[in-house]
Amino acid sequence: MPLEFSERIRRIPVYPAAATYASDQPLVRLASNESPYPPLPAVKDAIAGALEQLNRYPDPTNSLLRKRLSERYGVPAARIAVGNGSCDILLAAGEALLEPGAEFVYAWPSFSVYPHLSAASGATGVTVPLDANDRHDLEAMAREITAATRLVVVCNPNNPTSTALPSSEIADFVSQVPGHVCVIVDEAYCEFNVLDDPESSVDLLAAHPNLALLRTFSKVYGLCGLRAGFALCGSERLVQALDQVRQPFFCNALAQAGAIEALAHQDEVEQRVARTIAERISVDERLRALGLQPADSQANFCWFELGGGDTEDATAREHDVMAGLTARGVLVRAGGALGRAGALRVTYGTSAENERFLTALAQVFAEIGAPVG
Repeated sequence: MPLEFSERIRRIPVYPAAATYASDQPLVRLASNESPYPPLPAVKDAIAGALEQLNRYPDPTNSLLRKRLSERYGVPAARIAVGNGSCDILLAAGEALLEPGAEFVYAWPSFSVYPHLSAASGATGVTVPLDANDRHDLEAMAREITAATRLVVVCNPNNPTSTALPSSEIADFVSQVPGHVCVIVDEAYCEFNVLDDPESSVDLLAAHPNLALLRTFSKVYGLCGLRAGFALCGSERLVQALDQVRQPFFCNALAQAGAIEALAHQDEVEQRVARTIAERISVDERLRALGLQPADSQANFCWFELGGGDTEDATAREHDVMAGLTARGVLVRAGGALGRAGALRVTYGTSAENERFLTALAQVFAEIGAPVG
């Protein structure tokens, strides 16, 4: 007799992880939104130094990391949540806030983990289409908020479409949301956003106890492999609730050591951001020269549609382009797995990686036909 699983297992979608991790070939890996640059030497030294204490459990309160984050952002340590990546905090928010009968509002397409929150909790997920420029339609999202709404998430910059809204529009939206609704602004890519100072949203916390800003060490700090994220919260109670629903020791000792040291090197981080933005400008210009129209990226990746006709044609074209790139050792993400068929999401890599991607893409188009707007 087979195992019987809970109803929620049947509801939860499988996360669309990037493929070919098992490959031992020299690939250009632009399918996950990672930094192409390794951790800074001082960060690696801090991680190595923590190895001697691996026989001890990590600090369960993440006290030193929260202290350093407090010093960095001016938010009291008691209002900072730390997690095993920002996804850990996001899923904990779903666990703490959602239940059957509650509603969760988010845009689509957006981060692939969001549907997990409503599916796992039994809450109703309310999705709001992006606007014509692939940005969040905050007015439409505000109209969907009801007495049953417990959680609203705004991904800014948005994954997978790379677009962002100015902080003034985020501020206006948050001011409209009733106090019983938790608003999470997912800012995993905020350091790459040139529309505003990445710290501008922090000022909103003082006036909105229902607000949380979700950030990560995975992207700009280049620590994907360690999994460390954090949330700057408007209230201590949210932090307490997040911790209540998670297992102990959710952020390991090496992640804490690496994140603490990474915070001390903001100048180097800014230099890496500048290099990424330079690559962003260069890649997007060359995509346009190929006849594509990438979205206005404010992140470390681009998003563009491949052209074509209806959904079936777009899916087929996406498949052909993905197959052609993979055959040339270039890995990107298919839009169909991220919420929209007929598009690609491509992380900006090093100059050499980007050159190889663009050359391969031009070759594929030469084989299957140029994009049709």
